[in-house]
Amino acid sequence: MSRLQILARTTTMSVLLASLALTACHSSSKSSAPTVSFSKVAAAYQESPYKTDMSELDYKTDIIDGRVTGARPGQQIVLYANTDGRWGLCQQSDQPFIDIESDGRWKASVHLGLQYAALLVDPNYNPAQQIESLPIVGNGVVALAVVNGEGPAPVLPSPKILNFSGYEWTASAGPIFRAGSRNFFDPANVWTDERGALHLRISGSPGKWAAAEVKLTRSMGYGTYRFQLRDVSHLEPSALLTLISWDGVGTESTRRELDIELGRWGYLENSNVNYVVQPYYVPANFVAFRVPPGAYTHSFRWQQGQVIFATAAGSGDTGGRVINRHVFTSGVPSPEGRSVRIGLYVFHQGKIPLQNENEVIIDKFEYLP
Repeated sequence: MSRLQILARTTTMSVLLASLALTACHSSSKSSAPTVSFSKVAAAYQESPYKTDMSELDYKTDIIDGRVTGARPGQQIVLYANTDGRWGLCQQSDQPFIDIESDGRWKASVHLGLQYAALLVDPNYNPAQQIESLPIVGNGVVALAVVNGEGPAPVLPSPKILNFSGYEWTASAGPIFRAGSRNFFDPANVWTDERGALHLRISGSPGKWAAAEVKLTRSMGYGTYRFQLRDVSHLEPSALLTLISWDGVGTESTRRELDIELGRWGYLENSNVNYVVQPYYVPANFVAFRVPPGAYTHSFRWQQGQVIFATAAGSGDTGGRVINRHVFTSGVPSPEGRSVRIGLYVFHQGKIPLQNENEVIIDKFEYLP
């Protein structure tokens, strides 16, 4: 083989190898998924969310930052902090999104939690204010990372379990979003009396309220859910009692939830009973009306593709005059994974702020398949 032929073959081989290398690099860059990571982690929440002295609540914040690789234009960061098994949205100036700098860095101030989660999301992603489990990649979530807070975390006691109407209920604790308002839930604010009735209380003082909530420890499925209540007409306009079935996930536009809402949402003139198949802003999913003072039995009959809400006068097994009844057939969720929750909390966005402690009594809960 001549020197010229050897040189030509060598040149051809070099070009081929370079082409293969460029192809491999291009393929690698296309196949590598975007990532989000933490550079500085905020401190861990050092106070137990199961406090009974609400004057000692820890409202401290800390800085958290990180880096993103492979983000596309318009994508942003959403941050969550976990306090007691629930993930609360960390907002900056009432905005849920954190911008990504040109070098891929992001930075934010967060309320302290036990864990922190950073989600890289698409521009049209709608984050929920409170979730009980983190989303997976997909449906607008491009990448996510989870990290424990810096330093020792508090040792949390076991959840408070109550027996009410023959069922086990777990008392909620810590900071939780309800109806767009951040409440602190205190297990000491729920109890049963010697007759077996369930009491829920809002305790504390203006600016330092503690709410109450219980959750049924199992999902019941289709059937009739009935709540016998004593008179709640004494509730202040910004105190809200909710009787709901929900799986703990979703945003205002996607959550699959059935609600009986008793309260006036911070305004004197509002109706005091709402039936809702979430999302509430769909006109066909919402009915509001007013009932006079007195004891009532509220219920919903949940069937495939249909739910029938009803309110009857009196609090007893025999039932009384039906005050209102409404059938929903649009957007009715299936019951899998959904549990009944009874909550009394503060709606902070109304015109009339809460001034005093409030308490309600539920005589009985009943489920009929």
